[in-house]
Amino acid sequence: MLGIPRRYSHFVFGVIQSGLTSLIAAGIASFPAGSTTSFVRHWMVSWLIAWIAMLPVVLLAAPAIRAFALRLTQEDRDSRAGEKA
Repeated sequence: MLGIPRRYSHFVFGVIQSGLTSLIAAGIASFPAGSTTSFVRHWMVSWLIAWIAMLPVVLLAAPAIRAFALRLTQEDRDSRAGEKA
């Protein structure tokens, strides 16, 4: 692999997640664009703009979203029992 230190995994996750999400969203938004060539060109430009816009949002929001999700959920009782055994 690339050998990126594990302490940067949050940033790597953010880059991958925002890239994939914006790629799919831009493709859906670009779908009505006429010919195949026009669609692909519009999709790639839209994706690049969306990715640049979403990357900082994902990197800044992910810790807060993760903390909120942990507050909304609880550990499975089975997993806690298995750890004590």
